Amino acid sequence: MPTLGAVTPILRIFDIDKAREFYVGFLGFEVQWEHRFGENFPLYMEVARDGCALHLSEHHGDASPGSAIRIRVGDIEGLHRELRASDYRFANPGLEETPWKTREVSVTDPFGNRLHFFEETAEYQRRPKPE
Repeated sequence: MPTLGAVTPILRIFDIDKAREFYVGFLGFEVQWEHRFGENFPLYMEVARDGCALHLSEHHGDASPGSAIRIRVGDIEGLHRELRASDYRFANPGLEETPWKTREVSVTDPFGNRLHFFEETAEYQRRPKPE
């Protein structure tokens, strides 16, 4: 039977320096690789942290700004403390308890993309599963 693997979202960016400041400086991702088809062409790159990889693209047709993604986290409180301590001047995220029984830290990148980091609560894990 076929199995599915990890998802790698593509997020649209417009400014490389702002993207690096947000994804590397603030969120703690590391640049894995970069690609351009030529000297003055748009950038396409991968950033990763732990088991999470994101593709960031300046290419017009790759993605729409304003996308939203959800990223599962182990120790959401630790991530929240880390982001708050980074003193990034454009975001000061809170830690939210959601009605659907997760704890979440949400941030918006400089290009309008929303990243929702979440951890399932014990109550979420006990809810009935569809058959």
